[in-house]
Amino acid sequence: MKNMITILLISSAMLASCGSSTKLSGNKQGIDSNETKSDSTQQKSINGKISQLNQAKIGSPINLKFMVFNSKDSTAVFCKWHTPFEPLSSKYLDVIFQDGTEANFIGPMAKRMMPPPANSYQSLKTNDSISVNFDLTKAYAIIKAGSYTIKYNSTGISGITIPDSLKIIIAN
Repeated sequence: MKNMITILLISSAMLASCGSSTKLSGNKQGIDSNETKSDSTQQKSINGKISQLNQAKIGSPINLKFMVFNSKDSTAVFCKWHTPFEPLSSKYLDVIFQDGTEANFIGPMAKRMMPPPANSYQSLKTNDSISVNFDLTKAYAIIKAGSYTIKYNSTGISGITIPDSLKIIIAN
């Protein structure tokens, strides 16, 4: 039994150390194939913002804009997984109603093989930005009128930091 516990502890330590950096190779986005980016470098490199594009109404699309920008002195990289830069495949937002309840996620949840392949990354040159518009109702059941707080929850996967939450009012 002691041997089994020792083996499990050693295996856990080895697996935890495997995820500390991501090797990028063969990316067509202009990333050096010998470059290695740590998770903390990506998180500090790319900042983002979510904004509302239209007045929100129950039963109508709720269009949001997801923008990322690089204010760093060199090209920065982020993973498109868990962002609207890829087809909907995960819950990357927390959508909280004014009473504290969370809107149900109704989109697909993809299982991913780690580490992400090179084509999962997007690079941004210094002072560059990229944005995408998306409809919140394609992924979340928004069934009550009122105030909602929307917060990006996937910094650890994408490397995008969005410090501010978005507050929206949804009318009947």
